[in-house]
Amino acid sequence: MLSGIIPFYTLKISIVDYFCNMEETNRQKKIAGVLQNDLANVLQNMLRETGQKGIIISVSKVNVTTDLSIAKVFVSVFPPDKASAIVTELNEVKPQVKHQIAQLTRHQLRKMPELSFYNDDSLEYIETIEQAVKGKEDPIADPELLPKRKRS
Repeated sequence: MLSGIIPFYTLKISIVDYFCNMEETNRQKKIAGVLQNDLANVLQNMLRETGQKGIIISVSKVNVTTDLSIAKVFVSVFPPDKASAIVTELNEVKPQVKHQIAQLTRHQLRKMPELSFYNDDSLEYIETIEQAVKGKEDPIADPELLPKRKRS
């Protein structure tokens, strides 16, 4: 084998490892944090202005692409039965939200990323797992369900 030439299979593995294990850069993390804080404020104000009561929106995560052109916004909505309607409404009013965020971050960002909203149902998922683990009978709440230990 010639020295200085990397075998193809080694190159293929290293490229796959590179793209699968990519971590967010500091710039991506910083922009995601700024967007998350400003989006939470703007969305709460929009809810307040429209007069919708009994709905809580929280921005749980923001992922920004490496070229900083697209931001995926994961939103948790309480109560969960209104989540899909709220997320579709957010995607419809995306230009207004983007404009408000761009006004807030005009001194921090050169170009405002394109926003896309997604429902974050991780809290519901965790709750269903907890109920499945607990079952109908909870031995912590009712210790009589546990068998008595035998003393030897």
